[in-house]
Amino acid sequence: MVVDLDIDEAERGEYTVVSVGGEIDVYTAPVLRERLTEVLDRGVAKIVVDLSQVQFLDSTGLGVLVVAMRRVEAADGSMVVVCDRPHILKVFEITGLSTWFDIRSEFDEQ
Repeated sequence: MVVDLDIDEAERGEYTVVSVGGEIDVYTAPVLRERLTEVLDRGVAKIVVDLSQVQFLDSTGLGVLVVAMRRVEAADGSMVVVCDRPHILKVFEITGLSTWFDIRSEFDEQ
């Protein structure tokens, strides 16, 4: 099986930016979960998850983001989700998570 998910990591100021591209679904969500877990296990408290290149996000992928957000909150950190795709934003809105996540159309360190 081919996993259609690209994940890159970079440092921007105080934030670790995890850029994701492709489809986040039941098949690829474990790959994203593993990468976010690795980042958070290193003690990163400020993280950006850039979904601007994601074409599809299902409930499994959303669950991975929820778990990461809970870990970040428990560490008194902050997590920003970058997304400007209407169909991905709708997933956050219909689940009621759009008010819980700090969702921005682009990331600008403040």
